Amino acid sequence: MKYSILDYFEDNVNKMPSKIAVEEKDNNITYKELCETSIALGRHLISKGIKKKNVVIYLDKGIQCVQAILGALYSANMYCILDVASPIERVKNICGTLCATVIVTSDKYLEKVRDSFTDYEIILVNDVKYEVTDYKAIESVRNSVIDTDAVYALFTSGSTGVPKGTVVSHRSVISYIQSVSEAFSLDENVIFGNQTPFYFSMSVLDIFSTIILGATLVIVPKMYFSFPVKLIEYLNIKKVNTIYWVPTAMCIVANRDTFTAVVPQYLSAVLFAGEVMPVKQLNYWIKYLPECKFANLYGPTEITDTGTYYIVNRKFEDYEQLPIGKPFRNCDVFILNSENKLAVSEEEGEICVRGSFLGAGYFNNIEKTKEVFCQNPLNSSYPEIIYRTGDIGKYNKYGEIEYISRKDFQIKRMGYRIELGEIESAVNALEKVDNCVCVYDSSSKKIVLFYVGIVNEESVKCAVEGNVPTYMYPDKICKVDNIPINPNGKFDRKLLMSMIKGEEN
Repeated sequence: MKYSILDYFEDNVNKMPSKIAVEEKDNNITYKELCETSIALGRHLISKGIKKKNVVIYLDKGIQCVQAILGALYSANMYCILDVASPIERVKNICGTLCATVIVTSDKYLEKVRDSFTDYEIILVNDVKYEVTDYKAIESVRNSVIDTDAVYALFTSGSTGVPKGTVVSHRSVISYIQSVSEAFSLDENVIFGNQTPFYFSMSVLDIFSTIILGATLVIVPKMYFSFPVKLIEYLNIKKVNTIYWVPTAMCIVANRDTFTAVVPQYLSAVLFAGEVMPVKQLNYWIKYLPECKFANLYGPTEITDTGTYYIVNRKFEDYEQLPIGKPFRNCDVFILNSENKLAVSEEEGEICVRGSFLGAGYFNNIEKTKEVFCQNPLNSSYPEIIYRTGDIGKYNKYGEIEYISRKDFQIKRMGYRIELGEIESAVNALEKVDNCVCVYDSSSKKIVLFYVGIVNEESVKCAVEGNVPTYMYPDKICKVDNIPINPNGKFDRKLLMSMIKGEEN
């Protein structure tokens, strides 16, 4: 029986010790080397009495970070990866919530960490002696791990401004990876082209599919996403055959007409999640990669990463929106209406999830945990926890789930319920619009549309008026040079809202 992620990892180390596990631009590491260095770090942590505690990792995305992840697991610790570009006060808030006293970092950030965390035990990955180590030294700690033990805490922004840390177990990660691998036929031959940061839930698929399946993880340099031709050339050089990116990254490639210069030679699976994928840009990818499998995945951090998927199997017009499809095996995703009953076809309700994918809840936040990780209202016979996503969805005529909006994005104006995503879909369908985002300023009760493109505001206004009802017309249309992106690669709606407030003041 396999109870932890490390059980799968060690199987792959034994089967393919010399295979490349993780690759950076100018560096790589084999499974054997990754195992030896991770065990060494695990032993180092245990020797300092750091076991079954909370370890924060303050490193750039790369091989060292993967070593730190596995080192934490080998010492039976829960880890939390911090964004090195995040304001130090946010980092301190996260560390305070975790009650952490240990930081794993490198020489590069030593001074910054020392200045900010004077009472913390600082572990430098550079200082760990990465010689071949005796596995027996950590065997007792390693064997004490059970499948419900925490692997990591991943923090997302909370509505109150205080970050929330979702705790996820070995069982949840393993169940998720097994189900996704089955859905997309992922195996040891996969070469992932990683785009998302390691502190973002989408990286769970990249990192742990690699470790559990014995695949290879290629970390794509962030700068290449500003130069899409170089980006695709890099994928070709590394023979990347699978990507799992946020839509904004895919849109950059499409909006620059990159494939007229260079086309991915090895891609067989293109997965995307994190936000709504504009169909116009997706159709661009499909046009140039007709044999490739494209899939839209959906899910929040609280269910490890995603819970549903839709493999694109029919033609969609540029103004349409993709469904989020059906649940993965071993994951139940359903829609509850306002009366907490199962929604029928075309009836809107809240998307809910039950099963092994669910996280354990929010670290040090019992009240918020109970609010959204709650008893299944469909089951009055025994305790059964579901997660209420706060997302609105419905079943379409094909029996697929369609995502409609966040509860936060669903507004009421002039007595009508308005989905801001419907306005965005109408504008994104315009040939000369690259991207757009709609936000609602509740204080002024105005809908503001931001867009990027070579079309003027009057043309955008005409397009909106020709495709949505009068009560959905934006009050203001703003052409911008670019739409700000947050660290996770999503559109930064909070920053756009602050821009509106700034103009009003």
